[in-house]
Amino acid sequence: MIKTSFWTDNFPRPADLPVCTELPENVDIAIIGGGFTGLSAARTLAKAGASVALLEENTIGWGASSRNGGITGVGLKMGTAGMFRRYGVEKGTQFWQASLDALELIKELVYQEGIDCDWEQKGDLSLAFKPSHFASMRKKAEWYRANLGHEVQLVPQVDLQNEIGSDAYYGGVIDPLGAGLHPSKLVFGLARVAAGYGARLCEGRHVTGVKREGGRQRISIEDGSLSAMEVIVATNGYSGPAVPRLQTKVIPAGSYSIVTEPLSADLQDELSPGRRMLWDSKWFLNYFRLTPDGRLLWGGRNNLSTSMDLDQSARILRQGMLRVFPQLTDVPVTHSWSGHLGLTFDLMPHIGRVDGVHFALGYGGHGLHTALLLGRELGRLLTGEISSSIFEQIPHQTYFFYRGRPWFMPLAEAYYRFKDYVS
Repeated sequence: MIKTSFWTDNFPRPADLPVCTELPENVDIAIIGGGFTGLSAARTLAKAGASVALLEENTIGWGASSRNGGITGVGLKMGTAGMFRRYGVEKGTQFWQASLDALELIKELVYQEGIDCDWEQKGDLSLAFKPSHFASMRKKAEWYRANLGHEVQLVPQVDLQNEIGSDAYYGGVIDPLGAGLHPSKLVFGLARVAAGYGARLCEGRHVTGVKREGGRQRISIEDGSLSAMEVIVATNGYSGPAVPRLQTKVIPAGSYSIVTEPLSADLQDELSPGRRMLWDSKWFLNYFRLTPDGRLLWGGRNNLSTSMDLDQSARILRQGMLRVFPQLTDVPVTHSWSGHLGLTFDLMPHIGRVDGVHFALGYGGHGLHTALLLGRELGRLLTGEISSSIFEQIPHQTYFFYRGRPWFMPLAEAYYRFKDYVS
């Protein structure tokens, strides 16, 4: 069993990826973080004519951008109905539209920029883990229709065999906008696009600090420094001490995944006839899908830690997979890996500024489309293409007891497991 991301094993970092060998001395914008957020901002800024240096501590796409499930769709972590209740109809509608725009951005990257990332929009299926969960899905479908004009399809338990080769669930709901892709192909393709517009992509650059010097920012790196008019921090769940106050705004949490060896065509058809993206309705959810080469990917929240042993993680995930798909009992698991989510206390993504640097973070497991969108939003804000973003107009909830060390995560884990038990 390989203990690295399946996606980068299947499609490794291209040897000819256009990265810079020398740091520039001065740029308009420096971006810290080489994942979807940073690359999307770099593309937007460089396309508008700004000089851009993107600084990645490891290699391009090393973090969650190449470690996620390759599953995307509409909505944000909080849920659209929750956003309507908290922020009102006007802002709630803007957040909903933003999630639609994020999907259109992915299509733009695929069809206009020519990024081949195995994009398929065949819908997603949320599966009721308990009978009470299906009743909630029915209410949610009615709310979407009444408030957004968005139609989803309820699937009662008796009809689930048309969608999934398992009797473990009590119904589900299909959203036609759900989609899947190959995240490694997308992140490396986006890097090529950003570099093609003139962004300089600098790997292996560990940023140790950012300090205002006159009207510019000095970014200190282990082997040098550079000066920029503005700085974007795009590190989400991997945010470190270079900008200490940023660590109080985002909480890293672990997400874990496994994949099987390739399955026969008949078994693929049995497990997922419609090739939809799938997940269950638990707070400690599992998500799963067929990969483009016909494996079953199974992921989820073993716990909220970022450091679980990957052998232990694989055992737990495989047990969950076999409860749903006992047909896979004799099928080997080939990869086990993990990545860091970025959570916020209010379960919302945010754009903001702290200690003179700009940031976007807090995608809560919805980062594939949300990170791309917020990266573009930040780029447009800095070029003046837009004057404000809905993601900077809401309060960013923080608490005095969190200063970068999430000591309370075991308590949160127990709370959410209790909610799963009593729901």
